[in-house]
Amino acid sequence: MPDLGKYAGAILTSWAATLALVVLVIAVSWWQSARVKKKLEAAEARRKGS
Repeated sequence: MPDLGKYAGAILTSWAATLALVVLVIAVSWWQSARVKKKLEAAEARRKGS
């Protein structure tokens, strides 16, 4: 690991925040995808039933 000097705290905090935001975006995207898939399956089931 390179020597970050007096900026180590700020740099590591920035990396941690960035990583947390990327994980959050992935989680929200996955959640929305699952929700939309359920809605689509329900709509297709209603269409086949009528």
